[in-house]
Amino acid sequence: MCAFGLSTGADAASKRSTSKASTKTQAKVKAKSVCSTRRNSVRTVVARPSFGELSGLRATDDPLDLRSSVALVMDQDTHEVLLNKNSQAVLPIASLTKLMTSVVVVEAGQSLDEVLTITQDDVDTEKGSGSRLAVGTQLTRGEMLHLALMSSENRAAHALGRHYPGGLPAFVSAMNARASLLGMTDTRYVEPTGLSSRNQSSARDLAALVGAAYQHPLIRELSTSQEYSVAVGRRTLQYRNTNGLVRNPAWDIGLQKTGYIAEAGRCLVMQAQLAGRKLIMVFLDSAGKYSRLGDAERVRHWIEASPPPAVLVPEAPRAEGVKTTS
Repeated sequence: MCAFGLSTGADAASKRSTSKASTKTQAKVKAKSVCSTRRNSVRTVVARPSFGELSGLRATDDPLDLRSSVALVMDQDTHEVLLNKNSQAVLPIASLTKLMTSVVVVEAGQSLDEVLTITQDDVDTEKGSGSRLAVGTQLTRGEMLHLALMSSENRAAHALGRHYPGGLPAFVSAMNARASLLGMTDTRYVEPTGLSSRNQSSARDLAALVGAAYQHPLIRELSTSQEYSVAVGRRTLQYRNTNGLVRNPAWDIGLQKTGYIAEAGRCLVMQAQLAGRKLIMVFLDSAGKYSRLGDAERVRHWIEASPPPAVLVPEAPRAEGVKTTS
């Protein structure tokens, strides 16, 4: 009886151990299943089409086989148009917005040494994007401007607008007023970062903005800086330029700005010297992470191969049907 009792206890313990092991195994299998389901769910997410894609602009062919729906290449000095592809289309411009933000800040003459503080107001509620500049971060206006231009830092750009005399509403009004002075009739700004798809413009207007921004040496310097570090408390944050072409010795870039939100696609504006000419280049609604840079390379090879004749691509109807309203 005694032996029988011991054997029964051992069996019970064995069963409990087996049951626990089985439970753990089932839990692991379930966890793997959930992770697999999540991974599969992520892989099956379909990217939202851009405004340019919705309006049919991506169906426009061109001799250089560009991946951008909109392209404009223009001589900065003579205003001769070398390449024109849907340059009249009015589309969201994403962080190209920050180029006008920088123009307004620089022309306002505010102290670049004044310390600005990132607050909850600067946190992105439009797209839910993150930032390495935590609420409470303090940087000078010059540092904020550097990060906004070089690394497209959204909170920095928003803080610049918020610290303008009269606050953010006055800053946005100043952006639109400056655009009007430049003859940018297709352009409208509603905020200083470009996160809103209601910030819209055309390639022709953006070429005028690049020309105006180029007149400011500080904007040229900061936008083409390869990398930059800022001290935040006890940490040092290292930033790199969002445009890899500034690190390419084949390029002589005087000014640049990149941009991206789903509604705008990948965007790029640049001033660069090629084959002895100062050129302004605008690429909007490019499909693919690196395609806007690839398009810029295609243009460079085309320009450097021989003095090119003007290429005027038949333009699609104006894309005003996809413009949004406030």
